[in-house]
Amino acid sequence: MAVKKVMGDDASELNAAKVAFLDISATWCGPCKMIAPVVDELSDSPDFAGRVEFFNADAEENPALCKKLRVMSIPNLLILKEGKVTARNVGFQSAPELKSWIEANI
Repeated sequence: MAVKKVMGDDASELNAAKVAFLDISATWCGPCKMIAPVVDELSDSPDFAGRVEFFNADAEENPALCKKLRVMSIPNLLILKEGKVTARNVGFQSAPELKSWIEANI
C-alpha cells in the first residue's frame, strides 16, 4: 500500500476512508523530510494493511484543507475516522513511536 497524495484541497478519498492517516508537510520542512520515509515504511507494513489508508498533503498546495483541519504546525499527523479528526500529533517521530501512536488511535 502506498501513501496517496491529496491534491488541490480534494479530500474526497481521505473522507471516504474508514480510517485514514494524514501527514501534512511541506517540501522545505526538515522534520517533514525526515518523517516521509517513516510514513512510507508504515504504509507498507502488514500491521496496517486493510486497517488504515495513508495520505500526504503538501501544506502549501492544500491551503483550504489545512485551514479546515486547523493545521498550525508541520509535520502535522492526523488520524481521521470517516472524515473526522480523532487524533493529532505534531513533529517528527521515529517509526516505533509513530506505529504505537497510530495503533493507540485506530
